[in-house]
Order: sequence, then C-alpha cells, then structure tokens
Amino acid sequence: MPQPRKAPREFVIRPRTGRVPVLDVAPVVHGGRAPAKAVVGETFQVTATLFREGHDAVGGNVVLRDPAGHPGPWTPMRELAPGTDRWGARVTPDRAGEWTFAVEAWGDPVTTWRQHAGIKIPAGIDTELVLEEGARLYERAAAEIPVPPAAAPVPATPAAVDASHTPAPATARAPSPAAVLLAAAEALRDRTRQPAARLAAAFTPEVDAVLARHPLRELLTASAEFPLRVDRERALFGAWYEFFPRSEGAVVREGAPPVTGTFRTAAGRLPAIADMGFDIVYLPPIHPIGSTFRKGPGNSLSAGPHDVGVPWAIGSPEGGHDAVHPDLGTLDDFDAFVREAGRLGLEVALDFALQCSPDHPWVDKHPDWFAHRADGTIAYAENPPKKYQDIYPLAFDRDLPGLVAETVRLLRFWIGHGVRVFRVDNPHTKPVVFWEEVLAEIHHTDPDVLFLAEAFTRPAMLRTLAAIGFHQSYTYFTWRNTKDELTDYLRELSGETAHYLRPNFFVNTPDILHAYLQDGGRPAFEARAVLAATLSPTWGVYSGFELCENTPARPGSEEYLDSEKYQLRPRDWAAAERAGTTIAPLIATLNRVRRANRALATLRDLHFHDTDNDSVLAYSKSAAVPGGSNTVLVVVNLDPHHTQEATVSLNMPQLGLPWHESVPVRDELTGETYHWGRNNYVRLDPGRAPAHVLVLRPSSPLIGGSPTP
Repeated sequence: MPQPRKAPREFVIRPRTGRVPVLDVAPVVHGGRAPAKAVVGETFQVTATLFREGHDAVGGNVVLRDPAGHPGPWTPMRELAPGTDRWGARVTPDRAGEWTFAVEAWGDPVTTWRQHAGIKIPAGIDTELVLEEGARLYERAAAEIPVPPAAAPVPATPAAVDASHTPAPATARAPSPAAVLLAAAEALRDRTRQPAARLAAAFTPEVDAVLARHPLRELLTASAEFPLRVDRERALFGAWYEFFPRSEGAVVREGAPPVTGTFRTAAGRLPAIADMGFDIVYLPPIHPIGSTFRKGPGNSLSAGPHDVGVPWAIGSPEGGHDAVHPDLGTLDDFDAFVREAGRLGLEVALDFALQCSPDHPWVDKHPDWFAHRADGTIAYAENPPKKYQDIYPLAFDRDLPGLVAETVRLLRFWIGHGVRVFRVDNPHTKPVVFWEEVLAEIHHTDPDVLFLAEAFTRPAMLRTLAAIGFHQSYTYFTWRNTKDELTDYLRELSGETAHYLRPNFFVNTPDILHAYLQDGGRPAFEARAVLAATLSPTWGVYSGFELCENTPARPGSEEYLDSEKYQLRPRDWAAAERAGTTIAPLIATLNRVRRANRALATLRDLHFHDTDNDSVLAYSKSAAVPGGSNTVLVVVNLDPHHTQEATVSLNMPQLGLPWHESVPVRDELTGETYHWGRNNYVRLDPGRAPAHVLVLRPSSPLIGGSPTP
C-alpha cells in the first residue's frame, strides 16, 4: 500500500561552513582546548584551507589579538603552493600573555576582475564594460578604507612667526590610500588614453600596495578564535647546566668521613658555568634525605653511616620539600646562591620531585597520600626490574585536591625564594589532570615561571604533558644517533609538534650515559654537543660532560660508574684545564655562536640537506633579522672513530638563494672562511674538526647580512 506523501518542509539556510570555507586551521592543539605556543618575538606560520565555488579569487588574513583583546597589524595570507588551496601567513607576537588568533577568508572581487581584465582587454573583449566594472570596484575599495584620525595642528611659536612674514612652503605629502585607488578609477575611465594604458594605470606598484593592505572583501567567513600562549624567550631558547651542589667543594679522603659541599662552596663553580655561556644552572633536589633504606654507592642496599644517600629520596625529621638539607646550609645560604647566580646572568632551576622517603613528614601527617599494600605497609616505588626501596610514591586518587593545593604551596614557596624555573621529575607517573590543575594555577599568578618535563616516556604522554602546560620537555634525542634517526626525529620536532612541544636536548643526565658516548670518547662528546646546541633552541649538559666522563657501571648499562646520585664526586676542574682534557672551550664557543645568531634560537625553520655519506649530517636554520635574514649551516661527522668525506648538496632555495649562487661562509668553530655553492666537498676529522658551523655572509640582496661581527 503506498505511503502518504509528506508535506515539503520549509527550507532555511543555516550556514555552517560559510561561502568561503575556512578549514583545517593550524596550529591548533587538541581542537583548541589547549593553546598553541610561541615566545615573545618568535615568528611562526598560521595556515588554513581556503576556497570557494567557481573560479573567483579568494583572499585570507590572520587576526592576531593580544592579551588585552586588541587586534594586531593586518597580516595577509598567501597560497603556499598554487592549486593546493592551502594558505599561510607568518605572525610575530610581541609580548607575553594569553593571545588568540583566527583566520578570515573572503571573496576578492578586485583580484577576480584583474585576472579577467588581463585577458579581455588585450583581446578587445567588452573593453569599455570591463574598464568601467574595474573603476567601480576601485571606488568601492577606496570607500571602505578607514579614515585615520586627523592629526592635531602644531601651534606656531613666536620665534617662527617672527622669522618670516611669508608662509612656509607646503611640504608635499604622499597621496592617501583612498586617493591612490580613486586616481586609478579615474584613469580606467579616461577615454583619451588607449585601453592598455588605462589598464596599466590600475596595475601600478602603488595600487598593488594599497590593495594588499586594504583589499575589497566580500562574503567574509571567519574561523573560531584559537588560543595562543606567548611566553618569555627562555621558554624556547637557553642553555642548561646541571650539577650537584654537595659535590662542589666536597672533601673525600680514604678512611675519613666525607665532607659535603655547601651552597657557598657550590657558588664558587658559578663563574665557570657562566663563562661557558650557560643561561640556567639546574640543581637536583636540595632537601633533607631520608635514612630508612638509604642507598649506598652504586645503588647498594646497605648504606654505611657516612653514605650521603640519593637526593630524590626526599624527607627526614629535619623537613620535607620546603626545607634544605642541613649539610648544604640554610635557606639564607640558598638565597645567597640564587643572588650570586643572578649577578652572573644565570637563573637557578630546581628539581621538583613529588616523592618521599619513608622518613618524610607527610608519611605521618598524610598517610592517605600513599598507597598501602595488603599487609598494611606503604608500597615503595618500582619500575621493574628496578626497585626504589628508599622512595614512597604518592597515591593521587585518594586526595587529589589536597595534593594539588600542597604542590601549589610548595612551588610558590620556592618562587618566593627567587626560583622561576622548575625541572619536574617523572611527571608521566602522575595524573595528567593533576598537572593541568597545578600548572594552570601557577601560570595564572606567575606566568613567567617555567616548567621542564622529564618525560622519558611514551610519545602520547610526552606530547600531552607538553600540550597541557609544560613549557619544555626532555626528548628521545639521547637515543637518536644515526643520520636517519636524527633526520626523522628532528623533522617531527621542528614540524609536527613544534607549535606546542619545545624540546630540551640534554646530551647526558645522571641517569643516562649512552653507548655512543661510552664508545666514542672525546669526538663523540664533541659531535653530540654540536648537534644538541644547533638542532634545538634549548640544550643542556650534566656536570662531567665537559670532561668526557664515559665509564659505565658495567657493560651494557647506561648508569655511570661511581654515580653521583649515590655518592659525592668532587672534580678537579683546574687539573683538567691544565691537561687539556676538557671540551669547555668548545661548549663556550657553541653558546657564543647561539647567542650571536638568531637562527639558532628557532625551532620551526630547520631544513636538512643531502649528503652522499650516511656518516655526515647537514642541516640549516634561518631567521629574519633587521635588514635581511640570518642563516646557519651545520655539517657534522657522526662517526667518532674515522675521518669522513662527503659532498654536501645544498637546497639553495631553502637558504633563500638561487641555485647558481655562491656565497662566503665563516666556520665559527675555526674562524676559516670558504665559498659555498650548490655542491661542496667536506672532510671532517673527529680528532681535529668534527663539524662545520657555518654562518652565511652573502652579498646577494636576497639575504641580509648575518648579525655576527
């Protein structure tokens, strides 16, 4: 039996996409739930897919709003590759705070007309009609240009009046943008001139400049506004140095109790750290250390009466996370250490480790903050097969609000003592929602405080911690040593995740002595320093790296022999300098070159270049500077055992140069100057020169001069 026909429904247009769709805006993190990131003065690209029906032209622009809600300067977009409909514009926020950005797309009737006129007028098709349509479009465009407020007249002074009884000649002023377009419209209607000349008058550089700044926009579609967090520069760019204060100035003698270093003796190391060009000095936990299940040298379970213990086993009857170890001194001594670091241009970063020794005051005051086993005992930390009997981890599900409040209190306590940077230990073993709450609270009151995540974990967790508020993250750089490994990983870090994950390339840590360093000796240390310092805007070393310490606890282990985590390790820096066994001069040179070249402060503009030898890696970075751009080209021998030769084939357009160009380059490691073009021979001896760090100094107007002297 046939079904009765339904009455036709009323059709109502409910636009969702817009007449000129704006799709796939980037950079956007978690659909806009988390902000993309930049630092003050950092230039980055906003992209989107823009198109419309038919063949009419479209245009686009980025609206960047500062923390006060004021729109920034007009930022037009351009199609990144013809026919792709993918558009982009580079923007640069100029102050810290919570920004937003959006993309606007629109029909561009003037460009559409210009395309048609460029075909029809030479062919004599509808000549007068086409020219009249253009004149009307130019008039519309002129009418929509905002009129700037009139400048207040400058009153004449008596001296100026007395100087002459005749008026001063009027100063010629450039025509207003609207006047430029109206003059073009008048020229289009001027029948005393040939059509080609009338059209040419509407295509002058002056007209082009006005239309680029004040296009006639129709059918405007705007994307949602997306969040953008702009931090201070140190969130992206800096050099870190990690050392144990208790080892600096320590005295260790056979048969005598050891004497630990203090904040005051450790301050004596700060000038040398500053001389190497570091920006941040990072201290492992400085709190009282528990005695229950204290670890001895080499992670031994039987500590002697004078063994100093592991700094990450935090807490004793002398205090917890808001106290300092009495062997190091007092809070006043710590404050003096921070002041001395600041005098030398160094910031102090503290390790923030949310874990406790069995002797921590929280164990008695807040037993609900810990997980208990079936027999009623508190579970110690484990990462099978590793066991940490001296550490109790926290159980966040029992009192998450209480732990958030206490964590914020502790952070603010140390912020009050001059600490503006924290390295967070094992954040991936705590709930993401916990860090989301803590970081949001600190960022709200102290937006300049920075957090580095020690996120040696799975990619999803590493990326999520970066997205929810950590300013920087450790990465897998330590385990990327071949040409393919480095190329693939750095393309990910400088592209796919660069808008929210800022890498910190530590070349070693107290826990990680990679086999490459164990086997490669000094050349391996030099190569890794060059790679870390030039591939990432932020890099770091753990004390002893400059001495090329590379003896593992046992074959196949990444632990150091006589690890400083478990015992004092004073070093004779002066003897190493006299013997020439330190690479501190190389580190100082690398940090000097980083500060002198804006390109090395960037993450997003990294390009790899072809070499015909898998042991040789070549890459470049560029950045805009006043008067042009700064470009640094790095070539590294990845083989610490053998001299390697290669032909480096440069992608010249990626350097902003034509394919045939040849330019002078200066090697900042040796001071030598060469001329490099498309193909260049290199020979790198790991015993003498493991790398080239070349600054382009072209005479071509396509690239400005380098900022280095």
